[in-house]
Amino acid sequence: MSRTEELPTTTKSAVLNKVYDMQIKETPVKEMKSTDVLVKVMAVGICGSDVHFYYSGRLGDFVVNAPLILGHESSGQIIAVGDDVTGFKAGDRVALEPGVPCGTCKYCRSGRYNLCPNVKFMATPPVNGDLTQYITWPADFVYHIPDDMTYEVGSLSEPFSVSIHAAQLMDIQPGSTVFISGSGPVGLLAILAARAFNAGKIIASDAELSRLEVAKKLGATDTIDVTKEDIKTKVKNLTNDHGADYVIEASGNNHAESDALLTLGRGGKIAYVGMPAHDAAPLDIMFMTTYEPQIFGVFRYANTYPLAIKILHDHMDEAENLLTDFYDLEHTRDAFERTRTAKSDSLKVIIYPNEKLRTK
Repeated sequence: MSRTEELPTTTKSAVLNKVYDMQIKETPVKEMKSTDVLVKVMAVGICGSDVHFYYSGRLGDFVVNAPLILGHESSGQIIAVGDDVTGFKAGDRVALEPGVPCGTCKYCRSGRYNLCPNVKFMATPPVNGDLTQYITWPADFVYHIPDDMTYEVGSLSEPFSVSIHAAQLMDIQPGSTVFISGSGPVGLLAILAARAFNAGKIIASDAELSRLEVAKKLGATDTIDVTKEDIKTKVKNLTNDHGADYVIEASGNNHAESDALLTLGRGGKIAYVGMPAHDAAPLDIMFMTTYEPQIFGVFRYANTYPLAIKILHDHMDEAENLLTDFYDLEHTRDAFERTRTAKSDSLKVIIYPNEKLRTK
């Protein structure tokens, strides 16, 4: 086993005891297998799912019934590798893919391992997440990040993978029109994904002007303030009445989920990414039987990390626009409150489980 330092047996972790009750605790470091690496976690981004667990104690069928370490968007430095690990060494800078599938079911064998019913996914009860100083993780789900990529941008590989997966599912074609409903972190990253797939026109919407400004910086050709304009009318106007070729619904707003479908042109495709406040949203069946859209549900991602890291590396300066707030591990609860309450001036909140790398 190669290593850079004496291996820790315990680690400081941000543990959700119950709703709104976040505590920093010493927790055990999982013993390494020969196929594992031990990673010193350097940066963790807070996701909307983390915040759902924080304030409601559940997300869909997943319920926090016992103390849980949150976090699943991370990058760090390897400090030890197992005897059977190849391609990695102590000192390597990496991003962690948070889901480990079974590898044997029909979904895993077909390459769609994101649909594995036995996947172990960080910060999804009862699996602990990465808001911890050290984590043991299978080397098969760890990826090199370039030396000139910051750990913060490296941690965006996880949410960016969702956008890439949506773009791949829909097979976005060059020169096409893409409408992105909702300009939170995943929606904003979807702009980079659409650009990488050579979309011709990229329209982004949101209720926050600050987020629309970031959308422009990331490459949106047009923006829609949903507090002042109807997205169906505006998208039609921007596309000579044809409608969008592709839609990525990333807001999770139930009203937006219904309306986003109606922005499609005939034969268009829509991918639902955002987590809804309510499980069901009405869809216009007459529209569907007339326009013949294709509808995709997006569940995480599969085989996206290498591409996500490459595109982020090509657009590091633009990706920096998403990084707005930075906290040390001791102030994790403050970081979650910031994420929960400050949507007008906060995008991606980063927590540093070890040394704090930046303030602003």
